[in-house]
Amino acid sequence: MAPTQNAPASVYRRKDKLGVWEHRGKVAAVGVGHSPADRRWDGTLETSLGAYSLIAAQKALDDAGVKKEQIDGVVAVPTGLGDAWGPERPYFAPPYDSEDGLSGVSADWLVKNLGLKNVKWTSHGPGCISNAMNVAAQGIGDGMAHTVLVLRATGNNPGRYHQSGTPTADFTKGPQTWEALYGWPGGIPQFGAGFEEYCRKYGTNHDRLAPFVVNLRRNGLMMPEGYYSQHRPDPLTVEDYLASRWISKPMGINDCDMPIQAVACYLVTTAERAKDMKQKPVYILNHGTWASKARSVYQTLAETEEWTDSMAHMMYEGAGIAPKDLDIFNAYDGFTLFTQYFLEAFQWHGVKRGEAHDFYAGDISVEGPHPLLPSGGNNGSGRSRYWHYTDTIQQLQGRAGKRQVNIKAETGLAGGPLPASGNWMMFSNSPD
Repeated sequence: MAPTQNAPASVYRRKDKLGVWEHRGKVAAVGVGHSPADRRWDGTLETSLGAYSLIAAQKALDDAGVKKEQIDGVVAVPTGLGDAWGPERPYFAPPYDSEDGLSGVSADWLVKNLGLKNVKWTSHGPGCISNAMNVAAQGIGDGMAHTVLVLRATGNNPGRYHQSGTPTADFTKGPQTWEALYGWPGGIPQFGAGFEEYCRKYGTNHDRLAPFVVNLRRNGLMMPEGYYSQHRPDPLTVEDYLASRWISKPMGINDCDMPIQAVACYLVTTAERAKDMKQKPVYILNHGTWASKARSVYQTLAETEEWTDSMAHMMYEGAGIAPKDLDIFNAYDGFTLFTQYFLEAFQWHGVKRGEAHDFYAGDISVEGPHPLLPSGGNNGSGRSRYWHYTDTIQQLQGRAGKRQVNIKAETGLAGGPLPASGNWMMFSNSPD
């Protein structure tokens, strides 16, 4: 097979008003596998992303009751490959001739090193597991493969967290002189500016995020695969949150997820094959990808709300359900300043624009009537961007353990990350 390429644009559902997804209910997620979660890589092969990928993939196979020879597709997120992980390139000294299996894991690496002999289709979904899951769902629906492993290896090497391009340069040039004032185009200053605009419009403030962030950590401590539950099993209190040091006001350190070294893998297959597997199938009702560009340097609150409204409509329409039908809500929370945009756009449990902070003050625990982000998300378990998928699948299978919600759990949403761009997936425990 030729080296794996990124998925073509034709794979993605990128626009609103596309109607119901043509493969609605014909593709299902079944198996889930996780590696250990570490704060950073210690430099040994035993804890490299490659080694952790083999652990996660085998666990996903075992979880679904599937053998290696049944796998005919692999989709991976090649994050880390080629990034500037340290002060010089290459980061790793000889005898390494590639970073594949060290700072990132490609689909080709997994096929070779897991010993998958019958794979006929591989693809890459760059960025997040949300991208790779969308690629896998569409690929299976289109007949590219029938039993697929979907993997994201998220690394954190010693030293500077992975950065490339403008953040590693001494100077910014051209438009980035204005767009990348702090090294990340559209990054931290944009999050803060949009949040301040939100607070002024709706008469709220940063401190009202406290119940939400405290609950994320509580949920994360009930996620045994997560970093905090394994290594820092202490709850976050409201007082801790309010006393957090600022990163870029109004964003404090506890508004940001913490980079970790870990891997997750999912087994996705056809609805027909899923019926014979070990775990209960969780059917995919729709997937969607959103990408928008602001008129000026930074997106305005009006643009953010317009875009997220359209994205939510696209997901509901493609899944053939309405806000009242959505049970499990696992939207991106890695930067807590904009989770509210997703909550209000999807109108989960009736939340409208400007009402999120009031909603946070209610009972959002997994035991209560509004179990918001029962996964604990990235903030509660470490930066990976896949906890939302693990939890949504497990909630609908009825095996989320201490996190299992008391409300009806028949449909669920997972995805992210940004209000301007991201990938989303709608799940159900029924194909209809």
